[in-house]
Amino acid sequence: MQQTQNFFTIKEASRWASDFLKRDISESNISYLVQYGKVKKYDGTTSVLIDPSDLKKYYESYRSWRETSWKKRLGDDLNWALSFDHLREKDTTKHVHRLHPYKGKFIPQLVEYFIDGHTDDFKKEIYFKAGDIILDPFSGSGTTLVQAHEVGMHSIGIDISHFNCTITEAKLLSYDFTLLENEVKKVAQAIANYEVDSNIAIFESELLAQMADFNIHYFPSPEFKYKIQRKQIDEGNYAVEKEKEFLSVYNGLVKKYGIELNHFSSQNFLDKWYIRNVRKEIDFAFEQIKRIKNVRNKKISAVILSRTIRSCRATTHSDLATLKEPQVVTYYCWKHKKICKPLFSIKEWFDRYATDTIERLKAYEKLKTDSCYAVIPADSRTVDIFKEVEKRNKKFHDVLRQQKIRGIFTSPPYVGQIDYHEQHAYAYDLFGFERRDEFEIGPLYKGQGVEARASYIEGISKVLLNCREYLADNFDVFLVANDKHNLYPTIAAQSGMKIVNRFKRPVLNRTERDKSPYSEIIFHLKRT
Repeated sequence: MQQTQNFFTIKEASRWASDFLKRDISESNISYLVQYGKVKKYDGTTSVLIDPSDLKKYYESYRSWRETSWKKRLGDDLNWALSFDHLREKDTTKHVHRLHPYKGKFIPQLVEYFIDGHTDDFKKEIYFKAGDIILDPFSGSGTTLVQAHEVGMHSIGIDISHFNCTITEAKLLSYDFTLLENEVKKVAQAIANYEVDSNIAIFESELLAQMADFNIHYFPSPEFKYKIQRKQIDEGNYAVEKEKEFLSVYNGLVKKYGIELNHFSSQNFLDKWYIRNVRKEIDFAFEQIKRIKNVRNKKISAVILSRTIRSCRATTHSDLATLKEPQVVTYYCWKHKKICKPLFSIKEWFDRYATDTIERLKAYEKLKTDSCYAVIPADSRTVDIFKEVEKRNKKFHDVLRQQKIRGIFTSPPYVGQIDYHEQHAYAYDLFGFERRDEFEIGPLYKGQGVEARASYIEGISKVLLNCREYLADNFDVFLVANDKHNLYPTIAAQSGMKIVNRFKRPVLNRTERDKSPYSEIIFHLKRT
């Protein structure tokens, strides 16, 4: 038996790591390292134990190598303080920031750093204060507006995508939680009672049992992950071998229970990317939501359903952010390091997300201020901001006219990187929102060639020129961008602005399997 007198318990490891790194390292942080094979687990009499030398080796490598390696690759001008590497995922996805996935959004702490005037960092310059108006002309899922509302700033968000604006509004609205909970519960119960194929439940039950036995035997956790971390297993070859081995079990069960999969040739997103049973459940769920009379509750229920169906697409866990091909069979999961399966029902996920959404809305409700906001689905190059705000909130319009917009904090689309409408194609198909892909600036489908870059410069410049008409004289503009093509000096010049500072930050927590060092720049612009 392993000698344990010199080993740490999880609690002792937490205390040691906090002292070693001079910041709080929780017991859950240590448990994460064990679960994902970063440090080896030893079994004590009553608890999990960790070798102190193993833990020290990990943190020494993490603390020194990570920052040094990234600066070597990306330059010594990398501002590591803006990495927010001390934060846990639950901090960067706090309250409503995780109501719905959105590819390309920045973390709320980045917005806080630049717009929150209530800071304890006396070395940091303060640009905004409570009562100011801040604008995000590419508001996406509303991170800037949510944070502004939390610190008492008025905010305006503009986005060409109707669905993006729906997500933002759902985060900012106030709710009668008793009524909301009752209505969402009715929808969840209706979905739970709805049955398309009576064989699905028994098929999944048998599949999960056989998959669990297979994973315990061939992918024991956390030992398997620990061995991968130390390159004791050739993950690629081993994954292919075991994936193929379990596939025969899966195919046998599909045949045994007569499970329908999907139409690969379909051009409709919902038909192509969902197992047949899931597709029918989605339509049923939407019919229940359409019956909700309260507009706010209907809107947030639709967001819950959208979040649900995004997670239930027939794809691998690693490819949720960027779809490749429909995945309707079991597969080796590079994210979870075991055999995983496609989803055959939305029931569990809708229930889970409904509960999580209401909890997040309640948490944010406690932080809200009485500041005003406006969410505008429009083209930022041409929108009349005064007119659109007046339509939505006369009181806010009066404030806007009097003091104008103090500044901008936004992350414009990166040239040739994301098709913003397409990332939510499932929601557009289901809800029937008008798609305005042709108005996107710098979409993926246009590429990154000379013509695409010229079009991008023109588009972003037009946005800034239009928005400048509504800005106060002493404005501050912050643009978060990965400017590998050096386009922003030209954009600033064409917009009648000048770049007065650059903040280069590492982007640490990315969803893609490619974890190569990656940075972005926050450009600070002022009037020329």
